[in-house]
Amino acid sequence: MVPVPDYRPLERFWPYVDVPEAPTDEELAALSPELSEALFGRPKGPFSVSLEFPVFEGDAYARALEMARASAEYRELSTPTGVRHRARFYPEDALRLRELFEIVGRFDATDVLIDDRPVPYARELWLPLIWFLIQ
Repeated sequence: MVPVPDYRPLERFWPYVDVPEAPTDEELAALSPELSEALFGRPKGPFSVSLEFPVFEGDAYARALEMARASAEYRELSTPTGVRHRARFYPEDALRLRELFEIVGRFDATDVLIDDRPVPYARELWLPLIWFLIQ
């Protein structure tokens, strides 16, 4: 014979918080580009080049941060190694991209991303091609 309990648990998962059905705009903006593409598909946006650089010592850091924040899109990323800054530029902003790269490009930890993806020879091939857009 199976014993019958004296109480019956509720049919809900009480330890969990009620979350909204749809993410907020802030949550969507904080998604990594790779996750956003996997969830929603590739956005139909123009071609872009992003510079991602770490915190560095020196007077040029404040200027680099100011230039990055003035880009078309700026994000501050927290990584296990520290804070990184990502600035997105479109072809019409090629001059501002070059000015920022002249400051942060000397560091090996600076990444050049084409449409938010690291591609081979981004520094050696893609950036010089972008410089041709400067008039």
